[in-house]
Amino acid sequence: MIAAARAASPAATLLRITRNRPRPTVGERCEMCAEPIGESHSHVVSLDSRALMCGCRACYLLFTDETAELRYRAVPERYLHFSGLTVDGRAWDELQIPVGLAFLFRNSVQDRMVAFYPGPAGATESELPLDAWEAVVEASPELAVLRPDVEALLIRRTQDGGGSCHLVPIDACYELVGQLRTLWRGFDGGSEALAAMDSFFAQVADRSRPAGIGAA
Repeated sequence: MIAAARAASPAATLLRITRNRPRPTVGERCEMCAEPIGESHSHVVSLDSRALMCGCRACYLLFTDETAELRYRAVPERYLHFSGLTVDGRAWDELQIPVGLAFLFRNSVQDRMVAFYPGPAGATESELPLDAWEAVVEASPELAVLRPDVEALLIRRTQDGGGSCHLVPIDACYELVGQLRTLWRGFDGGSEALAAMDSFFAQVADRSRPAGIGAA
């Protein structure tokens, strides 16, 4: 009787539950199948919500077919550099981008180009006039290689009037925006944000190859 009472006591029940409780998950997991994934892993974009999802390699490969009608798209790992392509002051104003850095991509759900620029609140969307974008592409038709939803044109304009244009995975853009959000000071970001931009663009330049034939 005493043993049975002890077994049924709240303390004994709590101890039994504690012993049988699964161990907490350590590290990141695939957001689709819950398999463990490493710190360096691929991403998938939800076309409806624009959310980035961490994925294992198996789940990632399910969404690499660009011709399939799917709700998700795998983010490729392509980095390209458009040599000599810059956006002058007039074109920059027409694109309605108030700071010297932006990333542009085609949203297939809305069927239009959208532009985002960084700031203290994170990524801010600027509605991109279609005629302004068409003028940029007409002058540089090589930009047509951009894949909707999963790749972006990362454009930077420097104070001397120069700049750079890279095609990068969309997750790289959000990574940069998240980093700048914690550092941003004032209108132009401040010295720490500018240093972070320099470091990021140096890494992008190292990973990029020239755009052109064979850049797929």
